[in-house]
Amino acid sequence: MGSSDPAPGLISVVITVRNEELHLGQLLESLLAQEAPFEVVLVDSESRDRTVEIAEQFARNHAGFLRLVHRPGSRGLGRNAGVREARGEFVAFIDGDCYADRQWLQVLRQGLRSSPVVAGRTLTVGKPKYGQLERVELFEKGNDVTFPTCNLAYRRELFLRLGGFDPRFVTAEDIDLNLRAVEAGGSLVYDAEALVYHHLRTTFVRFLVQAFWNGYGRKQLTEKHGNLWGKYRLRRLMTGQRSAISWARLLAALGGYFFRVTTGGGRRVDRTMPRRTGLEA
Repeated sequence: MGSSDPAPGLISVVITVRNEELHLGQLLESLLAQEAPFEVVLVDSESRDRTVEIAEQFARNHAGFLRLVHRPGSRGLGRNAGVREARGEFVAFIDGDCYADRQWLQVLRQGLRSSPVVAGRTLTVGKPKYGQLERVELFEKGNDVTFPTCNLAYRRELFLRLGGFDPRFVTAEDIDLNLRAVEAGGSLVYDAEALVYHHLRTTFVRFLVQAFWNGYGRKQLTEKHGNLWGKYRLRRLMTGQRSAISWARLLAALGGYFFRVTTGGGRRVDRTMPRRTGLEA
């Protein structure tokens, strides 16, 4: 279990994975090149491919580099379980289908000295045009809270005080956490030098499925935080749809949003955090 007295300056890199054998080796190799001190906590959610085998091989070859945790469930539950095991003063999140620039942790560590939350820049890797679309931004108290957990870092104390990720979210659990951090008086700093590379979805269908569940998660956000549409830059959203692919993404997201409207019923997400979050002993 993670220490209640975290190590100053240590960054705990928390990764949740499920069936990521294709990219996991590249990710872990990129983390080996990072500025010390850091540790890696890898949370596996019942992978059925070689993900666990690859992680265990890295752990054997690089003593003290990686700890493997098994935690089925949502991404929120997995990340919370990883933070519970973390020993660092800071926690940084990256996804299993990403890899980091060699200065990634160095830049995040510098930012965390002055801000409790730091987000970096994520670049897509691959040829399909549908990987180059922009985020749909949402602002709270002047902060863009839509920076995702494929490139995000928190002071562990603030993360624990907020109760971690809300595991009820299908997606958008990172936006919910960022919203709560800003509401609690924190600030979110963006540093483009904290660079992560993200592999594109391999098919257009997978891209649309992702957009659908992103829309579903945005509806969950409005259930928990009230009407947020006035905080979106709607004009930019609409004028940014310049291709058939971008319109397809928007329509898929709206489909997910209204699917939640019609099926949410008694499963609405309220402001009260659930008892079981993955952070408890």
